[in-house]
Amino acid sequence: MVFDAGALIALDKGDPAMLVRFQEAAEEDMTVVVPLAALAQAWRGGPEGARLARALGGMEPASFDGLAQQVGELCTKAGTADVVDASVALAAARPGVRTLYTSDPDDLRRLLDAAGGNRPRVVTC
Repeated sequence: MVFDAGALIALDKGDPAMLVRFQEAAEEDMTVVVPLAALAQAWRGGPEGARLARALGGMEPASFDGLAQQVGELCTKAGTADVVDASVALAAARPGVRTLYTSDPDDLRRLLDAAGGNRPRVVTC
């Protein structure tokens, strides 16, 4: 399971559906992957970010290091300049990922198509 910045923001704001999804993932011992570029986009810190800060302890970070060239190439293939979305798509295209939660389903589907490989279910949050 991968969360993009929109999913992280929804979780941080206490969106009931995202809270349930995150809790179910924990109960099922499912890994929740958070691309660090998406975290940087969503993170605001301070007291407002307390819920997200607590949730991060149960997430697996997906580093941007070592992916810069792949991200750039994927942006070219998909016809986009959004490196954060491209890094999310690469994390979601990894084997074993079944679901991608996103606030930007059309762009992520286009990036996943261009990336090839694993094609997770894309869920709008």
